[in-house]
Amino acid sequence: MHKMTEKNLKDAFSGESEAHMKYLIFSDIAEREGKPNVARLFRAVAEAEKAHAAHHLRLIGGIADTGENLKEALSGETFEVEEMYLAYDAVAKLQDEKAAQRSIDYALKAEKIHADMYKKASDKVGKGEDIEIDKIYVCTICGHTREGSALDRCPVCGAGSDKFKEF
Repeated sequence: MHKMTEKNLKDAFSGESEAHMKYLIFSDIAEREGKPNVARLFRAVAEAEKAHAAHHLRLIGGIADTGENLKEALSGETFEVEEMYLAYDAVAKLQDEKAAQRSIDYALKAEKIHADMYKKASDKVGKGEDIEIDKIYVCTICGHTREGSALDRCPVCGAGSDKFKEF
Protein backbone atom coordinates (compact mmCIF):
# COMPACT_ATOMS: atom_id res chain seq x y z
CA MET A 1 0.00 0.00 0.00
CA HIS A 2 1.25 3.50 -0.79
CA LYS A 3 2.33 5.53 2.24
CA MET A 4 -0.14 8.34 1.62
CA THR A 5 -3.07 5.92 1.34
CA GLU A 6 -1.93 4.13 4.49
CA LYS A 7 -1.69 7.42 6.40
CA ASN A 8 -5.11 8.47 5.14
CA LEU A 9 -6.62 5.16 6.30
CA LYS A 10 -4.95 5.54 9.72
CA ASP A 11 -6.38 9.05 10.01
CA ALA A 12 -9.78 7.82 8.86
CA PHE A 13 -9.63 5.00 11.43
CA SER A 14 -8.95 7.56 14.16
CA GLY A 15 -11.81 9.78 13.02
CA GLU A 16 -14.30 6.92 12.69
CA SER A 17 -13.25 5.56 16.09
CA GLU A 18 -13.73 8.96 17.70
CA ALA A 19 -17.14 9.37 16.06
CA HIS A 20 -18.16 5.89 17.26
CA MET A 21 -17.36 6.71 20.87
CA LYS A 22 -18.78 10.22 20.72
CA TYR A 23 -22.08 8.97 19.36
CA LEU A 24 -22.34 6.27 22.04
CA ILE A 25 -21.83 8.95 24.69
CA PHE A 26 -24.39 11.18 22.96
CA SER A 27 -26.79 8.22 22.98
CA ASP A 28 -26.43 7.87 26.76
CA ILE A 29 -27.24 11.57 27.18
CA ALA A 30 -30.29 11.37 24.91
CA GLU A 31 -31.47 8.30 26.87
CA ARG A 32 -31.12 10.18 30.20
CA GLU A 33 -33.01 13.13 28.71
CA GLY A 34 -35.94 10.87 27.82
CA LYS A 35 -35.31 10.81 24.07
CA PRO A 36 -35.06 7.07 23.34
CA ASN A 37 -35.42 7.43 19.57
CA VAL A 38 -32.61 9.96 19.33
CA ALA A 39 -30.56 7.62 21.54
CA ARG A 40 -31.30 4.76 19.15
CA LEU A 41 -30.30 6.91 16.16
CA PHE A 42 -26.96 7.74 17.81
CA ARG A 43 -26.34 4.04 18.58
CA ALA A 44 -27.16 3.01 15.01
CA VAL A 45 -24.83 5.56 13.45
CA ALA A 46 -22.16 4.64 16.03
CA GLU A 47 -22.37 1.05 14.78
CA ALA A 48 -21.89 2.26 11.20
CA GLU A 49 -18.83 4.27 12.26
CA LYS A 50 -17.47 1.14 13.97
CA ALA A 51 -17.88 -0.78 10.70
CA HIS A 52 -15.96 1.93 8.84
CA ALA A 53 -13.18 1.86 11.45
CA ALA A 54 -12.95 -1.93 11.27
CA HIS A 55 -12.58 -1.85 7.48
CA HIS A 56 -9.83 0.76 7.68
CA LEU A 57 -7.99 -1.09 10.46
CA ARG A 58 -8.15 -4.36 8.56
CA LEU A 59 -6.71 -2.74 5.42
CA ILE A 60 -3.73 -1.25 7.29
CA GLY A 61 -2.94 -4.58 8.94
CA GLY A 62 -4.12 -3.65 12.42
CA ILE A 63 -6.11 -6.83 13.06
CA ALA A 64 -4.49 -10.17 13.83
CA ASP A 65 -5.21 -13.30 15.87
CA THR A 66 -6.11 -13.07 19.55
CA GLY A 67 -2.54 -13.59 20.73
CA GLU A 68 -1.22 -10.73 18.60
CA ASN A 69 -4.24 -8.57 19.40
CA LEU A 70 -3.55 -9.07 23.13
CA LYS A 71 0.09 -8.07 22.64
CA GLU A 72 -1.03 -4.94 20.81
CA ALA A 73 -3.56 -4.13 23.55
CA LEU A 74 -0.97 -4.70 26.29
CA SER A 75 1.50 -2.48 24.46
CA GLY A 76 -1.07 0.31 24.22
CA GLU A 77 -2.07 0.08 27.87
CA THR A 78 1.58 -0.04 28.96
CA PHE A 79 2.36 3.08 26.91
CA GLU A 80 -0.57 4.89 28.53
CA VAL A 81 0.60 3.88 32.03
CA GLU A 82 4.33 4.40 31.65
CA GLU A 83 4.43 7.46 29.40
CA MET A 84 1.28 9.10 28.10
CA TYR A 85 -0.76 9.70 31.24
CA LEU A 86 2.33 10.58 33.31
CA ALA A 87 3.18 13.32 30.81
CA TYR A 88 -0.44 14.49 30.59
CA ASP A 89 -0.65 14.61 34.39
CA ALA A 90 2.54 16.69 34.63
CA VAL A 91 1.09 19.26 32.23
CA ALA A 92 -2.26 19.33 34.04
CA LYS A 93 -0.47 19.90 37.36
CA LEU A 94 1.74 22.60 35.86
CA GLN A 95 -1.35 24.38 34.56
CA ASP A 96 -3.34 23.75 37.77
CA GLU A 97 -6.13 21.96 35.90
CA LYS A 98 -7.77 20.03 38.76
CA ALA A 99 -10.57 18.44 36.71
CA ALA A 100 -8.09 17.27 34.08
CA GLN A 101 -5.86 15.84 36.83
CA ARG A 102 -8.81 13.86 38.21
CA SER A 103 -9.76 12.57 34.75
CA ILE A 104 -6.17 11.55 34.05
CA ASP A 105 -5.85 9.90 37.46
CA TYR A 106 -9.03 7.87 36.86
CA ALA A 107 -7.73 6.71 33.49
CA LEU A 108 -4.22 5.92 34.73
CA LYS A 109 -5.51 3.76 37.58
CA ALA A 110 -7.81 1.83 35.24
CA GLU A 111 -5.14 1.41 32.56
CA LYS A 112 -2.84 -0.27 35.10
CA ILE A 113 -5.55 -2.83 35.80
CA HIS A 114 -6.23 -3.32 32.09
CA ALA A 115 -2.53 -3.92 31.40
CA ASP A 116 -2.43 -6.56 34.13
CA MET A 117 -5.56 -8.25 32.79
CA TYR A 118 -4.19 -8.28 29.24
CA LYS A 119 -0.84 -9.65 30.45
CA LYS A 120 -2.54 -12.57 32.20
CA ALA A 121 -4.74 -13.22 29.16
CA SER A 122 -1.75 -13.03 26.82
CA ASP A 123 0.18 -15.55 28.92
CA LYS A 124 -2.73 -18.02 28.76
CA VAL A 125 -3.38 -17.52 25.05
CA GLY A 126 0.35 -17.96 24.43
CA LYS A 127 -0.05 -21.46 25.89
CA GLY A 128 -3.00 -22.13 23.58
CA GLU A 129 -5.55 -21.66 26.38
CA ASP A 130 -8.42 -19.33 27.09
CA ILE A 131 -8.54 -17.39 30.33
CA GLU A 132 -10.76 -18.30 33.22
CA ILE A 133 -12.46 -15.13 34.29
CA ASP A 134 -15.33 -14.28 36.57
CA LYS A 135 -17.74 -11.41 36.03
CA ILE A 136 -16.07 -8.13 35.14
CA TYR A 137 -17.37 -4.86 36.54
CA VAL A 138 -16.56 -1.42 35.14
CA CYS A 139 -17.36 1.82 36.94
CA THR A 140 -19.10 4.01 34.39
CA ILE A 141 -17.88 7.13 36.20
CA CYS A 142 -14.10 6.56 36.38
CA GLY A 143 -13.47 3.34 34.44
CA HIS A 144 -12.23 1.29 37.42
CA THR A 145 -12.28 -2.30 36.21
CA ARG A 146 -12.57 -5.30 38.46
CA GLU A 147 -13.01 -9.03 38.11
CA GLY A 148 -15.07 -10.93 40.66
CA SER A 149 -17.89 -9.67 42.79
CA ALA A 150 -19.65 -6.34 42.65
CA LEU A 151 -18.61 -3.56 45.00
CA ASP A 152 -20.78 -1.32 47.15
CA ARG A 153 -18.58 1.65 46.28
CA CYS A 154 -15.92 2.29 43.68
CA PRO A 155 -12.50 2.41 45.36
CA VAL A 156 -11.31 5.12 42.96
CA CYS A 157 -14.16 7.63 42.65
CA GLY A 158 -16.59 6.51 45.36
CA ALA A 159 -19.51 5.89 42.98
CA GLY A 160 -22.22 3.53 44.20
CA SER A 161 -22.74 0.00 42.96
CA ASP A 162 -25.48 1.22 40.59
CA LYS A 163 -22.76 2.91 38.51
CA PHE A 164 -20.99 -0.39 37.72
CA LYS A 165 -21.68 -2.17 34.45
CA GLU A 166 -21.33 -5.96 34.44
CA PHE A 167 -19.64 -7.88 31.64
